[in-house]
Amino acid sequence: MKFALIGCGRISTNHIMAAKKNNLDIVCVCDIVADRMEEILEKHDLRQESTIKRYIDYKQMIEENDIDLIGIATESGNHAEIALYCIDNNINVVIEKPMAMSIKDADEIIKRSTKKNVKVAACHQNRFNVAIQELRDAVDKGRFGKLSHGSIHVRWNRNEGYYEQAPWRGTWAQDGGALMNQCIHGIDLLRWMMGDEIEEVYGVTKQQFHDYLEAEDVGMAVIRFKNGAVATVEGTTNVFPQNLEETLYIFGENGTVKIGGKSTNNIDVWNFADESLEDQSKKGLEEETSNVYGNGHTSLYADMLSAIEDNRPPYVDAYAGKRALELVLAIYKSQKEKKSVKLPLIDFASTDMLGEF
Repeated sequence: MKFALIGCGRISTNHIMAAKKNNLDIVCVCDIVADRMEEILEKHDLRQESTIKRYIDYKQMIEENDIDLIGIATESGNHAEIALYCIDNNINVVIEKPMAMSIKDADEIIKRSTKKNVKVAACHQNRFNVAIQELRDAVDKGRFGKLSHGSIHVRWNRNEGYYEQAPWRGTWAQDGGALMNQCIHGIDLLRWMMGDEIEEVYGVTKQQFHDYLEAEDVGMAVIRFKNGAVATVEGTTNVFPQNLEETLYIFGENGTVKIGGKSTNNIDVWNFADESLEDQSKKGLEEETSNVYGNGHTSLYADMLSAIEDNRPPYVDAYAGKRALELVLAIYKSQKEKKSVKLPLIDFASTDMLGEF
């Protein structure tokens, strides 16, 4: 399949690596800063590939080339606009998280892609972590029994140097804060494991140390699920002096699991009432990763190619992308209104938080 990448910044290396490992034909790259295209191609030994075209205008790129799949890795605020243009041109897309910055845009992506039978994968690649896949299998088999509660703790560090690398970071229009950017992967996993359907959310966000940003650097929330379970979210970029952990806990009447590591890639605790010999091998599992983004992009792309070939929904589809976005926006809305928020969220955008801090 012919592949193109739009956006050659920090996360783009994982997309190029995934494309190469899945034997995609990389035909184009696009970025408004030409040097970034050269840097990412050089990093992956592709700079001398004369067939790879460079563009600073993604619409021109789409107009001039036959492309089957596009990876969108630009600043978050542009994800929806680019995705919709690709969909309108019958091109399948992998959209970096968050897939949009508003409920309205997420719904439009779902609506148009469904109408045109274009495949959309939301890039929540941690769902493919070995530890997460083991946990999901246990959930699907009902090994926890009745779920009691769960939590996600994303305790990371982002200093001023990180935000100076790209002026869009930490803005409401293009990025959001710690919950939307750094913590949305963990928030996605928590919602997915706890039953997806949420009744009510109460959230508090603050800007403690990053007063040069528009958005929050710490957020907390309590979530009430329709199945009776409850959960908490803690997400921050205020941990000194470096990333500490991304840890997911699930507690049920017959099981307790803790998934830890820097990006939910280790099994720290694995206890079930119906324990078998196979369970013993899972305890202490550690998946080596080359960076904080984990290894999941390659698996996500492999699944996307299979979805296109078999004409089925991707494993992490646009609905999954919307659910993760919706929970973050519900926490934001709760902070803004100083009260709990009922789901589903009908209409809210990150830009509705302008002036909050």
